[in-house]
Amino acid sequence: MPPLPNPPTARAPIVQGRLSSVATAMRLLKAFSEQEVEIGISDLAKRLGVAKSTVHRLAVTLVSEGMLEQNPESGKYRLGLALFRLGALVRHRMDVSIEARHLLRELREKANETVHLAVLDGSEIMYVYNLESTQAIRMRSDIGVRKPAYCTAEGQVMLAFQPPEVTDRVIRAGLPARTPQTITDPAALRKALDNVRQRGCAIEDEESEIGMRCIAAPIRDDSGAVIAAIGLAGPVSRLTKKALASFIPHVIETSAAISARLGFRARAVG
Repeated sequence: MPPLPNPPTARAPIVQGRLSSVATAMRLLKAFSEQEVEIGISDLAKRLGVAKSTVHRLAVTLVSEGMLEQNPESGKYRLGLALFRLGALVRHRMDVSIEARHLLRELREKANETVHLAVLDGSEIMYVYNLESTQAIRMRSDIGVRKPAYCTAEGQVMLAFQPPEVTDRVIRAGLPARTPQTITDPAALRKALDNVRQRGCAIEDEESEIGMRCIAAPIRDDSGAVIAAIGLAGPVSRLTKKALASFIPHVIETSAAISARLGFRARAVG
C-alpha cells in the first residue's frame, strides 16, 4: 500500500527566512503602477492570491503607517506620502553620489590619497563611491563595504550632526575596540563628537584600521541635514600631522561645494 500523503499544515509565518506577512505587504505595494494608481481590496486579493480579509488587515496597517491612502469616494487604495518621503531619501543618496563625483576626483588629484563618499545606515557607514590613490600603499574602501560609525571619520562626522537619539542608539549597540586607538567609552565618544561639531570635520587616527588615518567632512542637503560624508584617507607614513593640517581645508571646501550643488546655502546650523 502506498504511503499516505502528509496531512496539510498551516502556512508558516516565516518562509525561507522571510516573514510571510511582510513579504505579502511588499507585494501589495508593488501591485500599484502608473497604469493603476488605485486598486480595490478584491482585485488586490486576486493578484496576491490571499484572502480578502488578509489584504484588508494589511491595507489598514499600511494606511496607519502612511504607506497607503484610501480614496473615500471609491474605497480603493493608492500609495501614500510616506513612500514618497522614503523615495526622496533614496533620491538624495543617488543625487549626492552623482553630484560629488567630479569634485571627489579633483580632491583625489590634489592629495593623491583615497577619497570616498559614505552614508549613515543605522549604526554603520556604507561606502557608496570611492576613488583610490594611485600609490602602492593606500586605503581601500570598496563600494558597499560597511564599517562601524563610531570609529570612522565619516561616521563620526555624520553622527556629530544627527539628533542625540541616533548617537544613543549607536552607543547602545556597543563600542568594541577595533584597534588600541578606538574610542570605547560613551562619554569620550560624545566629547569627540562635540569637537567634530566645533571643527567642522572629523579626524580618525588609527581608530578603525592600524596604520591608517582619515579626514572627513559632512555633506548637507537643501534643508541643511547632513546626509553623507566625504573622507580622505591614507597611511600614517604619508598623512602626518602636518599633512593632515594641509588637507583639512581641501576636504572641507570639497564637502561645502558638494553641499552647494545639492541646494544647501551656508548659514548658521547646529
